[in-house]
Amino acid sequence: MTAVLTIAGIVLFFLGLLFSIAWHELGHLGTAKMFGIRCTQYMVGFGPTVWSRRIGDTEYGVKWVPLGGYVRMVGMIPPAAPDVSGRPMGRIRAMIEDAREASSVEVEPGDEDRQFYQRAPWKRIIVMFGGPAMNLVLAVGLFAVLLMGIGVPQPSTTVNAVSECVIPADATDTACPEDAPTTPAAAAGFRPGDVIVAVGGERVAGWNDANRLIRESPGPTAFTVERGGEEVELEADLIENTVVARDADGEIRFKTGPDGEPLTDDQGYRIPDTEKAAFLGITFQNERTALGPGETAAFMGDTIVGVGEALVALPTKVDDVFRAAFLGEERTMDSPVGIVGASRIGGEVLSQPIPLVERASFLINLLAGVNLFLFAFNMLPILPLDGGHILGALWESVRRAFAKVFKRPDPGPFDVAKLMPVAYVVVACFLVFSAMLLIADVVNPLRVTQ
Repeated sequence: MTAVLTIAGIVLFFLGLLFSIAWHELGHLGTAKMFGIRCTQYMVGFGPTVWSRRIGDTEYGVKWVPLGGYVRMVGMIPPAAPDVSGRPMGRIRAMIEDAREASSVEVEPGDEDRQFYQRAPWKRIIVMFGGPAMNLVLAVGLFAVLLMGIGVPQPSTTVNAVSECVIPADATDTACPEDAPTTPAAAAGFRPGDVIVAVGGERVAGWNDANRLIRESPGPTAFTVERGGEEVELEADLIENTVVARDADGEIRFKTGPDGEPLTDDQGYRIPDTEKAAFLGITFQNERTALGPGETAAFMGDTIVGVGEALVALPTKVDDVFRAAFLGEERTMDSPVGIVGASRIGGEVLSQPIPLVERASFLINLLAGVNLFLFAFNMLPILPLDGGHILGALWESVRRAFAKVFKRPDPGPFDVAKLMPVAYVVVACFLVFSAMLLIADVVNPLRVTQ
């Protein structure tokens, strides 16, 4: 049964990724057709075609290699300006002209006013932004369902478990030593399911209050708990112990190095900081709580910042991926994953013996994160990414505005073909990195469960 669920999870998440790609390309297709640009192909994937169907003047289809997709628009590269230099054509210029010729082959009679480069820069920006915008819209929708609908786990005032003995928070062995003292909670008679109502005579409004009052109340402390519909009074002699450090909002503080960067363990997890505080010896239950619009927006803002930081750090991960793919080194939790790796993680999570809502929440969160990454990645201002075309259109607007102010001739459309050598290098790097990720995801996969 576990194997079946794993396969089902892989297939389900893989289909979610394909939908995200198709959704992205739909943003390009819809805006291009809105502005009268002829689109010859709408494809999900690369390589040989698995299935296709022509509707109007556009061929819609799916290809074998699901590493992306594309919408082929007529006239992406403008015609060359007349060459009056008389210089022989070098290798780079030949590469540029080959790209220009390949683009012009698609222009057919009747396309004289249906080409991409002929549209005003603001229209081209909308067309190229349409794809990433669709990923952003999908991510926002998924996060809204997750955060405002399903909710997120947050600690409550209900006791989940009572520790039997006192051990430091940074202890590596959680088993009780023979000489370990009994926890104040166990000695006072706390039970799982008790709901803490008051600490030291002060009523608590939620987990933050209860946690703060416990930490600040060493020595004999009165507790009021709700048990079986009745309030019960308990007395616990709280002791000082090493506990996980938290800030004023109850958020865990993590250890940082001399450079201010967070410290991580061998698995890539951040290491919690510790401090001395009063210790009771209980853990609280997590309950799913729906967030409001403001909290949801703040969460998504933090997530976008995190995605941006991950993109900036991506070049530093190439060596780690290479070592994982070819040298068998263990992958850390912040290691990049490709489509195969992400689908495999989705399969692992779906097969876990945890409540269905927890599995669904993880998959929704993962797919929303992937769409945020697709948005941010495609907005990078380099060709052949959408951000590169947007930058070209913006530069064309600046040049034309400058020429108009100084009464100079219109410089014409920005010649994107001149940047094709850069685009070829970017594509080559992307393909090599994707191949390494694929190998690493197959032979040395990142696992979220043990």
